[in-house]
Amino acid sequence: MAGILTVLGVLAVLLATSSGVFALENGVARLPVLGYNTWNAYACNIDENLILETASLMQSLGLQDVGYTHVNLDDCWAEKNRTADGLLAPNAERFPSGFNNLTSQLHDMGFQAGIYEDSGWLTCAGYPGSYSNELLDATTFQNWGFDYLKYDNCYIPFDDVIRQGTYGKYQRMADAIAQLASSSGESPLIYSLCEWGWSQVWIWGTTVGNSWRVDGDIADNWDALANIINLATFITGYTNYYGRNDLDILEVGNGNMTYDENKSHFTAWALLKSPLLIGTNLSAASPDIIGILKNTEILAINQDPTVGMSISPFRWGINPDWTSNSSYPAQYWSGPSENGTVFMLLNTLDEPANMFFNLTESPWIRAGRQYSVRDLWTHTDNGTAVRNFTAAAVPPHGVVALLLQDAGDEPAGILPLCAVYYQCSSENGTSVDGS
Repeated sequence: MAGILTVLGVLAVLLATSSGVFALENGVARLPVLGYNTWNAYACNIDENLILETASLMQSLGLQDVGYTHVNLDDCWAEKNRTADGLLAPNAERFPSGFNNLTSQLHDMGFQAGIYEDSGWLTCAGYPGSYSNELLDATTFQNWGFDYLKYDNCYIPFDDVIRQGTYGKYQRMADAIAQLASSSGESPLIYSLCEWGWSQVWIWGTTVGNSWRVDGDIADNWDALANIINLATFITGYTNYYGRNDLDILEVGNGNMTYDENKSHFTAWALLKSPLLIGTNLSAASPDIIGILKNTEILAINQDPTVGMSISPFRWGINPDWTSNSSYPAQYWSGPSENGTVFMLLNTLDEPANMFFNLTESPWIRAGRQYSVRDLWTHTDNGTAVRNFTAAAVPPHGVVALLLQDAGDEPAGILPLCAVYYQCSSENGTSVDGS
């Protein structure tokens, strides 16, 4: 088990209460991007046929219908050298028709198109990077018809060349994108920062990009998911409209997780308002996996047009509150939505568990009220909760996702007079314990 670190209360409060109002409100990516990214399933084995086949699968499987509208290339799309004019060029063997043809076909199918580049000399796979060519490359991407840019952080120039930190290196492309949008009159590229120094990205990512990675590359196992959720726990306040924590590509269905772990993975990513970019080989995905990805009630929270903030923990559960534990992250989460209060109960144990909470532990619940309970996975209305709720026998590494809606005053005559005893009293000062 990973080491346990108790986070300082002052820092915790600061992170929890940050409003995220400094997001890059540039007219694009007001809500998290939903779509597909090629890296996790195919790495460098990509070509134009694969991209178009994937787009067709997204249509035939109903993924486009529920909101997955981006198809994004990752690394390895380029020739190893720039042209004589200094331009990037698509690999002629794998993209013989060129990118204008590819993006036009994707647009005609109703998709937006994304591309990958790097802020250093080279991409992580060794193809030309964009350092010192930011405006030229942003213009090239726009001319090719791309709508989205994932921007990585490999092959960083020496200090005496760059003479700035990570912020400055990423700001160069942000400035180029803004300048291009101003001069062309076209919408700016969606700008996704793939820089995983979470201790700094949440500070400045909100003013540079539309999303920012919180950790290194994801792996398709529970330990990796638990670690990412744990890191995201302390920075939920930095997600809101136009800017959000990116928990990385969805590994749903890639082989090393149980069905319940896949559900937990998708639920956490969606309710924390991360971009949802599928990284699965869709041609091999089972109906159960497609069903997870198509849960419209969960997707509706991710794409909430009224509330942009993420869910946040209200109780850690296994560990004391504000404890960082990469194996056992916080278990009890909630947040507002346009239709009620959302709850995520995450069983981080290796065995089934009953999960109990008092409703008013969530800051979004009112005392003295009862709440209708909607299960976002069983798609059933499960009666009314009064004061507390118990989810019985939550599977190992499983999840419960609920939507609670105010259903009026709680029934009269319920004792004790306060669900939470501490400092509860009548007008004359009589406490609930009679003292």
